[in-house]
Amino acid sequence: MAAVYSGISLKLKSKTTSWEDKLKLAHFAWISHQCVLPNKEQVLLDWAGQSLVAFYKKKLELKEDVVERLWIYIDNILYSKKLQNALNNGKTINLQLSLVKIINERIAEFSLSGSQRNICAVLSCCQGILSTPALAVIYTARQELMVALLSQLCWAACRQPEGAVVAPLFEVIHLALGHYLLIQQQQVNPRRAFGELTGHLLQPCLVLRHLLSGGAWVRAGHGQPRQALGRDLRGQIEAMLQGGALQPELLLSYKEELLEKQQQGDTKMGAIKTVLAPMGTVISRLVDPGFCEPGLHSAVVASSVPLLYKLFLDSYFREGTQLLCFQVLPRLFDCLRISHLQEEQPGALPVPDWTPELLAVEQLLTSVASTGVYNVAADRIRHGEAQFRFYRRLAELLLKCSQAPVPAWFRCLQVLVSLNHLILEPDLGNLLALAWVGVEVTDSRTRKAQEALLHTLFQTYVKLRQLPRLFEEVLGVICRPAAEVQRPLVLAWGPATVLRECLLELPPSQVLDTWSLVLHKFQSAVLPYLRGDGDVALKALSLSLLLHWVMSNMRTLDSGTPLPIVRRMQCMMETMLQVLLQPLLDLLEPSGPEPELWLQKACDCALLLSCTWAQVDTMLSLNCSQYHAVSVPPTGVALDGPNCPSLLPGVETHQWKKIEKATAQVSSLGRYCLEQLYLQKMKRTLMQNDFQSEKALRMLRSDAAYLLGSGRESLTQSTTASWDGQVGTVSMLTYPVAHWHLIVSNLTILLPYLCPGDVKYLAGVLLRTLQMHKAQEGSADQEPNITLGKLSEAVLHSPLFPEMQSLHSAFLLCLSVRCTSILCSGAQMDPGLLRLQLPWLFQKDPMDVAYWENRCANVGPDGIEPRGEIAQSFLSLVRGDFPIQLEKEQSESILGLLQLAAALQLDNLLTASHMHCFLLLLSTAVTKLGGSCSPSLTLKFLMTCYRLLGYLQRGKSARSVLKVMYVSDIFEIMLTSLFKASSGLRIDSDDPSWLEFLQVIGTLLEHLLQVLVQGKLSMALNFGKIIAFLSQCQEGTGTTAGGQLGVQHPLGRQLLLVSLTTLCQVLGPCVQGRKWHKAPDALPGLLLQAGASLQLCTAGGPWGRPLHPAFLSAVSALLRTDTGLHCNHKETEICPGMEKALLCHAAFYRSVFSQVLADLPALTGNPQAFPAAVRFLMLFLSAPELYPKEQSVFTSMFHSVRQVLADPAVPIEVSQDIESHLGALFTQMLEVGTTEDFRTVMQGVLQGLDVRNAWTADLPAVLSALTLTKLLLACPFSGEKASLFWRACPQIVTALMLQNREACQEQPVPLAVIGPILDVLAALLRRGEGSISNPHHVGLAFNILLSIPLDQLKPSAYSSIFLRMHSVLFSVLQCHPQVMLKAIPSFLNCFNRLLFSVVHEGRQKGKGSTDDLPVVVECARLVQRMYSHIAARAEDVTAFSPFMVAQYVTEVQKVTLYPAVKHLLQEGIYLIMDLCIEPDVQFLRASLPPGARDAFKELHSDYVKYHKNSREGERRYTV
Repeated sequence: MAAVYSGISLKLKSKTTSWEDKLKLAHFAWISHQCVLPNKEQVLLDWAGQSLVAFYKKKLELKEDVVERLWIYIDNILYSKKLQNALNNGKTINLQLSLVKIINERIAEFSLSGSQRNICAVLSCCQGILSTPALAVIYTARQELMVALLSQLCWAACRQPEGAVVAPLFEVIHLALGHYLLIQQQQVNPRRAFGELTGHLLQPCLVLRHLLSGGAWVRAGHGQPRQALGRDLRGQIEAMLQGGALQPELLLSYKEELLEKQQQGDTKMGAIKTVLAPMGTVISRLVDPGFCEPGLHSAVVASSVPLLYKLFLDSYFREGTQLLCFQVLPRLFDCLRISHLQEEQPGALPVPDWTPELLAVEQLLTSVASTGVYNVAADRIRHGEAQFRFYRRLAELLLKCSQAPVPAWFRCLQVLVSLNHLILEPDLGNLLALAWVGVEVTDSRTRKAQEALLHTLFQTYVKLRQLPRLFEEVLGVICRPAAEVQRPLVLAWGPATVLRECLLELPPSQVLDTWSLVLHKFQSAVLPYLRGDGDVALKALSLSLLLHWVMSNMRTLDSGTPLPIVRRMQCMMETMLQVLLQPLLDLLEPSGPEPELWLQKACDCALLLSCTWAQVDTMLSLNCSQYHAVSVPPTGVALDGPNCPSLLPGVETHQWKKIEKATAQVSSLGRYCLEQLYLQKMKRTLMQNDFQSEKALRMLRSDAAYLLGSGRESLTQSTTASWDGQVGTVSMLTYPVAHWHLIVSNLTILLPYLCPGDVKYLAGVLLRTLQMHKAQEGSADQEPNITLGKLSEAVLHSPLFPEMQSLHSAFLLCLSVRCTSILCSGAQMDPGLLRLQLPWLFQKDPMDVAYWENRCANVGPDGIEPRGEIAQSFLSLVRGDFPIQLEKEQSESILGLLQLAAALQLDNLLTASHMHCFLLLLSTAVTKLGGSCSPSLTLKFLMTCYRLLGYLQRGKSARSVLKVMYVSDIFEIMLTSLFKASSGLRIDSDDPSWLEFLQVIGTLLEHLLQVLVQGKLSMALNFGKIIAFLSQCQEGTGTTAGGQLGVQHPLGRQLLLVSLTTLCQVLGPCVQGRKWHKAPDALPGLLLQAGASLQLCTAGGPWGRPLHPAFLSAVSALLRTDTGLHCNHKETEICPGMEKALLCHAAFYRSVFSQVLADLPALTGNPQAFPAAVRFLMLFLSAPELYPKEQSVFTSMFHSVRQVLADPAVPIEVSQDIESHLGALFTQMLEVGTTEDFRTVMQGVLQGLDVRNAWTADLPAVLSALTLTKLLLACPFSGEKASLFWRACPQIVTALMLQNREACQEQPVPLAVIGPILDVLAALLRRGEGSISNPHHVGLAFNILLSIPLDQLKPSAYSSIFLRMHSVLFSVLQCHPQVMLKAIPSFLNCFNRLLFSVVHEGRQKGKGSTDDLPVVVECARLVQRMYSHIAARAEDVTAFSPFMVAQYVTEVQKVTLYPAVKHLLQEGIYLIMDLCIEPDVQFLRASLPPGARDAFKELHSDYVKYHKNSREGERRYTV
């Protein structure tokens, strides 16, 4: 056959063969093993390449599809495994140079004209060549080809339309850059590398890097590079720029170009042929406007300038080159358009272009600051302040062309301040005006940049102790003449925080200097011109805010403050009161209905400063005994007037009335500050000894009433404004929030002195704002500032709210009134008739105790008890057509109110409140819901009502409900209503929300019955009526006015089942303990009736498969009742029928037992059903008389448990959740099981741990065996069972080691297997203390720990594996110390793996997120604890202590740790260093390598300073 195909080569070259046949023959020749051609790969590649070369050189005419197929043919050969195998086997295959040139030409054509003919195939061929080293040599051997290819590839990527880049283009660029970097590193001629870069590659690579760094290419859209690939490309471009333009050999050229001859130093000339003016060459290529369009060019320059400067610093910055590195900065800065604005108009640069330009300047300055290029002293002494003059010009330019909306503008100024504050000192006033006082910043990013600038500015002047100098400039800016109305200085949260921190660091004398400056400026430049001038009034407000902040945030004086400072403070307070506050207050006169601007602002100033002065005066009088308070009430002033408190000394009562009238006209800062003054007055009154006198109480009530009434009108408006908590931002818009904040923050002070009407008003505002907050919940939660709703919610959830009894009761009353009004709005009958049937809905005062006492005491005309009357009324309404029906909107409104009520502590109500709430909630729960309510809304509504009823019945007043209704009546009312509601509820019986509802109903019924049992209140009567009612329901005889109750509905049957279950659960223990509880004799018979009803209900089915949780709970309750009665029968002769009860139900229990075993794997996913099934199995185990004779109960249950654990459909998370339930079951199984049963368990464990399961990838079998072992180790066993287990222990440990070894060989490592292996190993070592006799088996744990990888794990997985490895190691240390001492090198190797992993994970990762840091800190804490345990065995590990220190130092010196991690590790290693003696320290200093030696010296110095000395001090006082 070979001879048949031997002529293919001739046919391919023949002119008579059609191109269609040639392509088919070529394809067949390549794929066929029967075609024998000498050097087939080379022949076919040459044929296809020569054909394409001939076509592109116009020597051959081919159709377009033939050309495309030829390219595809070459591409298929390049990527084929056959070619790769041939090359790997050493076969030589050469590409034609002409073909490579054709590829370059096609890419160049694509780059210039955008022609995409066959470009995908061409790029794919190029990628195939570059990705194969044996073929890529044609590019690497001819450097000019690689440079041309790389240049055209970059231009092609840059010139493609957005979103239309050819797919493989970036991968080809990545490969080409990688090859060129290798060529560049091997280049011995620096001139050639520089010339190639600047001549061909610089411009396209800079454009490409810019596009990869910003704009639309950042997003990995269609046709755009992936984020990781884009990052790699940028890194390659930067490496290429550094390797070409910034080689070490070019340093001399840069010095010759940039430095004067006297600055060049001692340089050897003529060492190499240097490149003349390399920086000029690079800059000329960069600023050349012709290589890209103008709009893109400026952005490319702005992004490239900081990059080039950073690379220059990375290459050449070292001691002695600071001036050279600086000289590059002005040259590169001149490339930016911003540098030419000094000659042009500032508006010549468009607004959008400022951001990239300023970002470039910021990055340039940041590079200078971070590397230390600028040394103030060296620049002044050696270089004639060359750098300083440049930075001054730059600062002048930035201030001349202010761009406050751009965050980078603030950051540039911040770096200049941090470099040298003298750079901006001459323009400090302009800086403050443009960056703070005269600018309003709204954008969050810009605001952060502004705050950072202010922080740096304030911190700098604080360190220089020149803050008064800075404040002098601030005051000058504020008081400048304004061409238009100024905006007042606003100390928002950010600047205010910065100023607070700085003021706290200053000594009191400097704060007083600053205070005096502001006071003097106010008195001299503002106060005389304030009347009638709005501009001056705004300046006054700015000064007032500044003075307020200085006074409020200075460090308070105490008794230890020097007396001169105290006297100066006393003088300052008195001066301020006399020369500023009293003149300001004298200006305040009420005007017309709309006060003038100057009067509004003057009022704000006066009251703000008065409030601040009063607070400071009070604080000083409390903290400093040498200070004498100025605000002492004047003598002779009557204190019994309602509005005559002494808010400030020297201000008469009639003047305060005028001020109150002036502030009442506008809701603004002044009114808020006046409220603060009244609050201060209340606090001062409460600090007096006679605060409980009648006059003082009248004054307190008057002040509290004024505080509440001042903002009453503003709170009636539903404002959504937010407030940042700063007094300076209080305005007409934010005043309601500030007022409400003041009220709720001081409720404990105000409430005792408010009248009931005011408390009711407060509760109404609280409810209204909470409802408003609920309606705006989505947007309100994202608002960082304070809102009305957030304040009210904080009150609602405060632990102090229940202690405010009056407000708590008033709020509950508002809730009940609102609920009642909604219920009455849904009435379907005459209100008068409804009032007779549901009188509690119309009660004037629901919390009136006397009303309920009278009602419970009276007997009706027919001798009916009141509770019987109420119950009959309720039952008649529930059985019939309930007179209230709620539609969707009404239901949602009530649901919102009930959710608010759920936040209250309903279990601590008074009797009257409890009874009213119970009847209201019960009325709400049995209300009909209209057709507009969805099933989910209906179920949520019912669940909320009954859950709240459950909360009530857990409370201290639970028995008070029995004064108005019997428990049996409540039981019947609730279930009758629920049966009716469930019959119309379209919801699945296994829906999670329905199952949760059943739990809520069961809990409520249990609480009701427990109240009955605990109070021994007619137990036989109530239980009898309940059982009779449930029996009627079960038999189907329970009816309503509309027909059957709906018990036959599946949901109704589940409700009935839950009711019977709860009844048996409560009644069973009561009957079993009858001798102690003195229960009535009728109860055992009632329990038998309940059990029979429950058995009929459960057996009545069908309950579906898998079994329903309600069914399982019911059967468990019935079985618990039967087994309890059977066990007590011999001791207490209760009832003749009890002995037969268990045997009568035996067949039923066995049937359920079989169903549960069969359904157990399917029940794992149901969090309600699985625990119920396990409880039934445990109860079944405790009744041996129920065991079926034909099978072993233990064996059946064990196989079922194994099926659960080995079921692959059960998620690992679910398996972990059910372990606790299976553990309890397994414990009971081992208690009742025999030794043979235990041997069966051990066989199952060993079979599951067999390594063949790992080889066959039977993961479920391995995991089930591991879980079984863990459960087994948690169970108590002894005697022969314990002997069996410990004899099998060596097999278990060996199996764990083999399983771990197999798992660690997989990629990725299956953590789901390794985690349980470590858990089992740790439990085995702890349980085996004293039982594992062979130390070798303990030593196998070290092999397991050493094979587990700890790198490349996610934080959660890393934490989990680390904790388990630490647990194993700690178990060896604590439980097997002798083994640890004999194998201490292995132990330390395992421990060092934990240490090294913490060091690796705890290193600082640049700008990376610190979200994972808490995990690493916790692991570091465990390492520190392990160090302490090791150090506790000093006599055994002393010899190894220097080696442990050496390991620690060697690893830690490689990285920079986060401080929290470093502190914990150091605390641990200090304990090991305590064991080192002086020769050990000398040995470490001599033997450690240089880097580690330096780290050890620093560590030892800290050890001596912080640890050793303190230990010596402790030992001195140790007995």
